[in-house]
Amino acid sequence: MNSPVPSFSQPAATAPAERLTVAELEDQLDGSLDPVLSSLRTAQPLAARLGPLARDLQDFALHWVNVIARTSGELAYQFAATAPDVLRQADPATAEVWIIQVMDTFDREGLYRASSQLKNIDAFLLASQHNTQAVAFEDAGTVLRLFICGLAGRPLKLEAGNETYTDTECIHLPARIFSFAARDKNFLLYKAMATHLWAQSRYGTFNVDPAAKLASFEDPARALALYNYLETTRLDAIIARELPGLARDLATLRDNVEPPPECAPLLEPAATAQDSLALVDALYTRFEPPQLSYMGTLHPEIARAVRASRVAREKKELQTELAKLLGGQPGDFPVETEEGGASRYSVESTADASESLELNLDGEPVAPPAHVRELLNSIAQDLGEIPAEYFIPAGDGAYIDNRVMDDNSADVSTSPQHEEDAVLYNEWDYKRRHYRKNWCVLREIDVQPGELDFIDTTLENYAVQVRQLRRTFEMLRSEDKWLKKQPTGDDVDLDAVITAFADLRAGRELPEQLFQRRLKAERDIAVMFMVDMSGSTKGWINDAERESLVMLCEALEVLGDRYAIYGFSGITRQRCAIYRIKRFAEPYDSTVRKRIAGIKPQDYTRMGVAIRHLTALLNAVDARTKLLITLSDGKPDDYSDNYRGEYGIEDTRQALMEAHRGGIHPFCITIDREAREYLPRMYGAVNYTVIDDVAQLPLKVADVYRRLTT
Repeated sequence: MNSPVPSFSQPAATAPAERLTVAELEDQLDGSLDPVLSSLRTAQPLAARLGPLARDLQDFALHWVNVIARTSGELAYQFAATAPDVLRQADPATAEVWIIQVMDTFDREGLYRASSQLKNIDAFLLASQHNTQAVAFEDAGTVLRLFICGLAGRPLKLEAGNETYTDTECIHLPARIFSFAARDKNFLLYKAMATHLWAQSRYGTFNVDPAAKLASFEDPARALALYNYLETTRLDAIIARELPGLARDLATLRDNVEPPPECAPLLEPAATAQDSLALVDALYTRFEPPQLSYMGTLHPEIARAVRASRVAREKKELQTELAKLLGGQPGDFPVETEEGGASRYSVESTADASESLELNLDGEPVAPPAHVRELLNSIAQDLGEIPAEYFIPAGDGAYIDNRVMDDNSADVSTSPQHEEDAVLYNEWDYKRRHYRKNWCVLREIDVQPGELDFIDTTLENYAVQVRQLRRTFEMLRSEDKWLKKQPTGDDVDLDAVITAFADLRAGRELPEQLFQRRLKAERDIAVMFMVDMSGSTKGWINDAERESLVMLCEALEVLGDRYAIYGFSGITRQRCAIYRIKRFAEPYDSTVRKRIAGIKPQDYTRMGVAIRHLTALLNAVDARTKLLITLSDGKPDDYSDNYRGEYGIEDTRQALMEAHRGGIHPFCITIDREAREYLPRMYGAVNYTVIDDVAQLPLKVADVYRRLTT
């Protein structure tokens, strides 16, 4: 399937076509722009401006008017008015990059900022002169995300923006960097910026409130710039201790700028943001802070608001999880215990308080789930410690599981808590050949538990098949292997000794490889099952999906592979949902069985955002082999946003390519008989299977899994 977007970067091999007349241009513009807009402004002035352009440039302008109009009629009108001036100064390839950046700005920040950028073509053209050695965020983002993910601390998102700053949950970086003549140095600058913004969140730049302190200065903005420089100096010292290799690279970006002698205390390991804030008083009147190339902007008011929301949310989540660890239910635990607020829980630091914490229950260490450990570390990172009241399990009125909804089909967008828990994802627009930034709003919620009767009935109906699957999967389990003829080992290799004795009697030199060594071969596999919960699965398809999961889980418990199960559905880009059925760290217990029984059809099939979210979850698992297996009954689809058809297929294909680049192997199992028309485009020629008989789905799913993992 070829993209319909024409190429304007190469000259035509044939004689150029005659340019369109003003009347022809007017007809096409009238068909592209929003009807309300057209009723207010006639397309005739725009057509007159495009008329003098060469035919290929007219086609270029009309194509992008059509593309932009699907997003905003007003923005398309402004582009059409601006296009002739732009195309006289820039070639179409450069103009296309400019258009994409404007549309990205519209997606992120709205019409006003996009219009301003649209009119500021001179600044873009100046930047485009450095295109040869410039580095775009789109090119550097993948590597930077992996780099930041590998650093300690809470996970951070990375996004392109107009400013370089962090709100403690997201790092905002420039869309393009061309500060240096060398491309590798521009990439290093990206890396340095990302590292420093990570360090601000990780090492407490916003654990103090500089706004209140700096408001008393004559020029608060200058005082904030000084605090920013002092914090950069402190964080440089921390990076030098923790990441010496990177620190050597950062030194090349400092241009031999050294901090004043008064900053010496900030270089000590015990220095904090409070020390930087205290130094502002001493240096405000006699030191002009330099602007280092990798320094971002501080927005303490934004960071403090995000931090305050996170602190309140994580306190509730921790108290809820602590109640769960005790086997509690709502009302089981009072807000204050009989000991006057003392808790049975405590933590001890095994190293740095924000890096390694050990949870104790009644003085004995316990092993909490991974998400509880992340909560503990995140709270300690924000507060420096975990206050005692955080360890009191939630009681009446406080036991709120933020991850559970009363009904799977409830309007999650109406819940303030779920507004906080929403995650934003890009979506691929094949017409733009670019992502729509922060386009899809996704929330995770638990499946409402169903009745265990369904599980019992399934196991009874498929008893013979389950036994067969268990025996088959038992044979897949890794067995220890013996390596023969080793110089050292766990036991004597009798065959090697007999051969050596014969060699000795024959006068040949005695070999040294007389031992055998046990090689323990273990399966290192993590599998994510992505289950279609769209409305089209209603009825026997839903039953077949649930039966498939029951049989698969029963067999996988024998095999011992790590696996997770999530459902997906949603309606429009604003209400995409992932339904938690089984996390990687969860056992296959009655809770998970009830969730499988509770799987119900929901809304539509917006697949791209679901794949991106589950890819992120799967990437967080350390495994040699990672599989993303989709169970679906149809092609990508949604209620609106033009997701139906080619747009949805191309977005899903792009999401699958992103997963594959991350080392994940996608595979699709579908019952859609028309799937051969679109699945090769999305998954490739061999990464899918079509099941004609829905009744065979449970057995086929297990068989496909066996083939994929052996």
